Amino acid sequence: MNIGFSHHPARRGVPCYRLIAANRLIFNRFASCRIAGTDAWPENSMIDEPRRMGMLWEKQRCGDMMAHSIDRRSLLAAAAVGGATIASADARAQRRVEASPREIYELRTYHLVHGPMKERLDAYLRDAFIPAARRAGCGPIGAFTTAIGPASPSVHVLIPHPSLEHFVALPGRLASDPVYAKAAEPFSSATPQDPPYASLDVKLMRAFPNFPEVEVPEASNGDRGRIFELRTYFSHGDRAGATKIAMFDTGGEIEIFRRTGLKPVFFAQDLTGSRLPSLTYLLTFPDLATRERNWRAFGTDPAWRKLIATPGLTDPEITTGIDNQILSPTPYSQI
Repeated sequence: MNIGFSHHPARRGVPCYRLIAANRLIFNRFASCRIAGTDAWPENSMIDEPRRMGMLWEKQRCGDMMAHSIDRRSLLAAAAVGGATIASADARAQRRVEASPREIYELRTYHLVHGPMKERLDAYLRDAFIPAARRAGCGPIGAFTTAIGPASPSVHVLIPHPSLEHFVALPGRLASDPVYAKAAEPFSSATPQDPPYASLDVKLMRAFPNFPEVEVPEASNGDRGRIFELRTYFSHGDRAGATKIAMFDTGGEIEIFRRTGLKPVFFAQDLTGSRLPSLTYLLTFPDLATRERNWRAFGTDPAWRKLIATPGLTDPEITTGIDNQILSPTPYSQI
């Protein structure tokens, strides 16, 4: 299922919202299915998709400003049919995690051009959006710049929501917050000739059952020098994607990560995107040297070597590619 959602500053003053379905017949088929108490798709529902390079959704550069809030109800409809089966080998563990709410992650990527955009966006996020979103029940909220990777300059904003409904309701809560309205005015009143950003991508994800919420890293003595690594794994079909999720969630891969110094912040199934099925996770390290050393330790770990050699779990069988970026936290990031 190829479903993407992007929001670009309006052309000729008209805001642009797009919900892209690669196959309407397939979309209608799965939209009509009732799968009680699970994110699973019906059996034999694997869908071949054309593959495109790049983790983020389709985007185009537009010259005008955002005038209205994101069409979150359309995105929620896409997410409802965009899930993949999450396999679990332990029924007792599954029952336990079903009782734990799983966060919904909204990942915004603001694409900028060099000039005043970055300073104005920083002020908006720091003084208006993040405080208001926390008052509305989101968070902790991470804000990062791209240190190594494509699409620079850009700012990534990770917004944890307690539920899909909360994601849909956030714009209304912001609109009714007078403190937010006042603080956001310089950003909201930007003109088409001087837009607040070049384009905006939004990706929606759901936390893994056994990793249901963000783990905020501890910054020693307030040190903000740490780095983050954002990785997305792509699969050729739903069954392969579910298998890769299970390797992490119940197959022991996350435990190997922790043991070898790959400290996770979140693991999530992508609900929207241009290359579904896929999963995304975020790691943190003190510095690049530690990252290199810990990835080497992971690659030579005996438990990992055994797991990756298991028939049905090898990379060629269940993954078609990996995208990764190195991010730096902004001074106002809460992660």
